Amino acid sequence: MKSICIFGVFVADLCFIGSSIPEKGQTILGNNHIVGPGGKGSNQAIASGRLGGNVNFITKIGRDQNADMALSLYKEIGINTESIIQDENNLTGVAGIMINEKTGENAINVVPGAAGSLVNQDIDNNIKIIEKSEIFLTQLETPYEVTSYALKKAKETGSITIFNPAPASDIRKEDFKFIDYFTPNEIEASYYLKEKVESKTEIENAAKSFLKKGIKNIIITLGSKGVYFANSDESYFIEAFKLKNKVLDTTGAGDAFNGAFAYALSINQNNKDALTFANKVAGISTTKLGAASSMPTLNEVEEY
Repeated sequence: MKSICIFGVFVADLCFIGSSIPEKGQTILGNNHIVGPGGKGSNQAIASGRLGGNVNFITKIGRDQNADMALSLYKEIGINTESIIQDENNLTGVAGIMINEKTGENAINVVPGAAGSLVNQDIDNNIKIIEKSEIFLTQLETPYEVTSYALKKAKETGSITIFNPAPASDIRKEDFKFIDYFTPNEIEASYYLKEKVESKTEIENAAKSFLKKGIKNIIITLGSKGVYFANSDESYFIEAFKLKNKVLDTTGAGDAFNGAFAYALSINQNNKDALTFANKVAGISTTKLGAASSMPTLNEVEEY
């Protein structure tokens, strides 16, 4: 099994669940409130770890209750925490999440806290972790300068790189060549191409545009419509996994997909099998509430 290094953010998720998501100026009465672990990098590390991946997580947290929650969870799952930096001067990040319990849709506001103060030196201090990892996965919640630096270092030291461009924000043109797998959803894909990415033809054309930018493999996640994959040799759609249970909460489904995809590559699955597996894991995660708490174990995935 290949070693996985994930660079990203941990935040404590404060979830407010109600019959709708409030609009500007509106107050509603909710039905439930959950505090749990979140942050894209952390969710992806948990998704890989729960499946049995050999996971190292690079992030920065404070020294507070939310940090304790993160560290005890990682310990329980078996995620390597030696590259988690604790910052005396900043609080651990938090996210406020409004969830519509009827549809599972959400609206999120993230405050990165300590993780917002990550610098290139933090990557240099943990370069041995990146060097010994064969798969590197990152997103866009960490400061871009540092994300870009870490991505370049991972590619230089021989890692397979997976870049999940969420939340969508600008990426330097020259960074595209360091990306082996680029995993936007439809909204993120349309952000980068400045065009609609909805119909079958639009999705196929979007993939071609990304490949022209220097990315080796493009994976566009399409929610209930599945996933589209393309590289210079092949392209295909994979249908969404048929669920036996109702969708309760889509929070973290993209993270479940990315974490599971990294895990599948780490056990040497080919692209199609890895995508099919990641699709299934993401689907199962939507049948449970919460982000990190909805990530299934390998046993659950095999028995579903």
